[in-house]
Amino acid sequence: MSDNKTKIALVTGASRGLGKNTALALAKKGVDVIVTYNSSEAEANSLVSAIEKLGGKAAALQLDTTKSESFDNFTARVKQLLQEKWQTEQFDFLINNAGIGIYKPFAETTEEEFDRLMNMHVKGVFFLTQKLLTVIKDGGRIVNISSGLARFALPGYSAYATMKGAIEVLTRYMAKELGARQIAVNTVAPGAIETDFGGGAVRDDRQLNDFIASQTALGRAGVPDDLGGAIALLLSEDNRWVNAQRIEISGGMFL
Repeated sequence: MSDNKTKIALVTGASRGLGKNTALALAKKGVDVIVTYNSSEAEANSLVSAIEKLGGKAAALQLDTTKSESFDNFTARVKQLLQEKWQTEQFDFLINNAGIGIYKPFAETTEEEFDRLMNMHVKGVFFLTQKLLTVIKDGGRIVNISSGLARFALPGYSAYATMKGAIEVLTRYMAKELGARQIAVNTVAPGAIETDFGGGAVRDDRQLNDFIASQTALGRAGVPDDLGGAIALLLSEDNRWVNAQRIEISGGMFL
């Protein structure tokens, strides 16, 4: 039997960027991790190996969060994995991280692009969390990922930011309705981060990077290491009373 004191987290979209960094930060705090990937199986398996080298247990499952019809099957696979690898029936923390960014002016955004973002960032989070409710422990935690772009407006992100605004409202409703089970639900809103997200613009476009640095109190764009540890800290027992909050981790953008 596994140590029943070991916490288990499920991090969606964890093969790269913020999700990967969050999974590693949790592992460093002694939390075991189930990671999901869409197409990057090799990267996900590499992450599992890295977590195991840290002394934790980990596993990777394939998941396309735009395909809500697959969520029943995914939930069954999670249950089976928990039983086989951890000899348990539930996990503690759900981090709804999976997502993509589309950079398009409002006037040029297509319905297809809008629907893809909606299915992934809103419908996917709503129904995946709903399906996993039976597998999340009472007293567990949920973290939904928003964006600084839901607070400040930068041209080109109207569709993406609209989805994140919806997630911030959904988080408060989840917190209200899951409170009876002592499940706390919070939103983490990253500022601009240097990853391959959205085509790697923040990382690779020097002019954009310099602009972000000039608008950030701490004087630079964010990196994944700025985020993962903060999310892991939010999930620590010391933060159990933090609930229904939007926590922006942006170094102080556009103050």
